[in-house]
Amino acid sequence: MNDVLQSSPVQKDRTHQTAALWVNGDEALVATGVTKIYGEGASAVRAVDDVSFALAPGEFVALVGPSGSGKTTMLAMLAGLLTPTAGTIQIAGRELGAMSEQERTRFRGQAIGFAFQQNNLVPYLNAVENVELMLRLNGRNGRERRTRAVELLTRLGLGDRLRNYPGQLSGGQQQRVAIARALIHEPSVVLADEPTASLDTERANQVVATFAELIHEQRRTGIMVTHDLRMCKYVDKVIRMQDGKVSQILTERSEIEALAELHSD
Repeated sequence: MNDVLQSSPVQKDRTHQTAALWVNGDEALVATGVTKIYGEGASAVRAVDDVSFALAPGEFVALVGPSGSGKTTMLAMLAGLLTPTAGTIQIAGRELGAMSEQERTRFRGQAIGFAFQQNNLVPYLNAVENVELMLRLNGRNGRERRTRAVELLTRLGLGDRLRNYPGQLSGGQQQRVAIARALIHEPSVVLADEPTASLDTERANQVVATFAELIHEQRRTGIMVTHDLRMCKYVDKVIRMQDGKVSQILTERSEIEALAELHSD
């Protein structure tokens, strides 16, 4: 039986199952039998091997595992940056594999938000302008862009840093700008790859706590790849990968908090 179903008894209560994947029609993201193979024959490597899960709006998930477990490759496929060898990924009811490259690019700009360890802020744009960028690319008008960017940055505690350039912001402040940029266009799914890797513990907690709060408030689906299991205390679900497979899913609050506490200083 699929590892996902074995690992989480909660999933058996869902409305129906299809291809060993629980769904009920309300999920923002559905991955079914996702596999990524590099190479051929005896030298082939299964970086991701038959991974299935479904995530609901307003759900914040940590994707964890050791280096080489397949979590970063999985995140790249969820982002539409890599094509699975087998399996399907649906976001907001649309299958990524059924789109042309041009359609996927357009879809990423509308339905997926990104926040990465290297926040990739544009150095010659200030905080507001960096956050506005996604709306500018999507053709939103200037007044709407500015209003929404200011509101979101203020919500993230950066109301007094709106005109500051990235070089004038701390690491934690830069990450909050990156989070605002990831959320500004109201995506269905927000993907974060090691967003706290370059931050100290205090700033890491501030960034992930705020990220989780916004995911819940705005009913987005958030997926965070992290090596720092202490950050799991902010998520609703932990998906652990090992050797390309899902080895465990934690959904109980007590289990998630115990995992985070086990790795606390």
